[in-house]
Amino acid sequence: MNVLDLARWQFALTGSLHFLFVLLTLGLAPLLAIMNTRYVLGRKPVLERMTRFWGQVYVINYALGVFTGLVMEFQFGLSWSGLSHYAGDVFGAPLAIETLGSFFLESTFLGLWIFGWNRLPRKLHLACIWLVTLTAYASAFWIMAANSFLQHPAGVVERGGRLALDDFGALLSNPTFVMALPHVFSAALWAGGSVLIGASAYHLFKKTPDKEFFTRSLRLGVVTAFIGSLLGVGFGYAQMGLVNEVQPDKWSGSALAGAGLGLMILIGHVLQLLTMFVLLPLLIGDALARWRFMHPLLMALAPLPFAAAICGWLAREEGRQPWLIYGRLRVADALTPGLSGAEIAWSFAGFVGVLGALAVIDYVLIARTVRRGPDQIALGAPDLAPELEPVGSL
Repeated sequence: MNVLDLARWQFALTGSLHFLFVLLTLGLAPLLAIMNTRYVLGRKPVLERMTRFWGQVYVINYALGVFTGLVMEFQFGLSWSGLSHYAGDVFGAPLAIETLGSFFLESTFLGLWIFGWNRLPRKLHLACIWLVTLTAYASAFWIMAANSFLQHPAGVVERGGRLALDDFGALLSNPTFVMALPHVFSAALWAGGSVLIGASAYHLFKKTPDKEFFTRSLRLGVVTAFIGSLLGVGFGYAQMGLVNEVQPDKWSGSALAGAGLGLMILIGHVLQLLTMFVLLPLLIGDALARWRFMHPLLMALAPLPFAAAICGWLAREEGRQPWLIYGRLRVADALTPGLSGAEIAWSFAGFVGVLGALAVIDYVLIARTVRRGPDQIALGAPDLAPELEPVGSL
């Protein structure tokens, strides 16, 4: 395996691992906001416990996911300096907006939400989680804008051997962006709903005493998975025609891209039909929560939306090969000049090893939190600061 192959594998593996964190973050954030809103409006204790329990899962995933994103940034300077030199003025703009604007705001509001339990007024505290959700989706917006530029470099001109942004509106109306963005959002909701389904099925199968808690969570998960799957399949097909216009050989030119794509469609259709025609009707009378023989199947199906999303990402990236910027810059020309096999091998081992370890730690911590259940949650626990009085409520 040569230097170019190692660099591509490194980015593919680290990108896939990072995408798993992002997918769960985007999937859980709006669900937390909905749970928190229902608690503030209805003041039911079970809704507060749901917000705190699923909020702790979110915080674990977010905290570890931040580090995986840093590794992605390092690679642009280490392995792909040709990309930075040729198109950094364009490609770097949405990435800078995402980091300096959306990500920092998201982290700030999340910190206020985490430490604001029992301190901030309830409606102000609620506003924080909605702002977390909005900024998280804004981050995804700018990342997808940058990625779509690589797929179809719209709105740019070449000056002095480098690309310069000529039309910012064209960057945001890119045909590889307008349908891909809601497709990613839908996939995230699908994945977030599947986590609620799997975890709730685990506790219901064990005959948990918190039956109402996990019945509500299961119901929310199924409805979310249905909405996410329906929109995901719809937007997936909607973008096919637009992509074919700018990359006519995307799916046929690469056997790997075609096989990633086919697996994603298979998983997507099977799960979407299963959710629509089996799981959704069984919410009537809470039959799905009562039928324990279904729960092992629900636990087994929970990871599949994540697998489908990774297949979709790989198909999107592999389908433009051998171009890094389609029609403008080849992957081989974007590689850092003089990069040795030993250097890329060490960085490959280091980056993939660190991200792999973080992914395992993330899974272990989330699984442990889920197994312990909602009675052992630190997030929002009033005994964390017994000496402080709540500020009050709006």
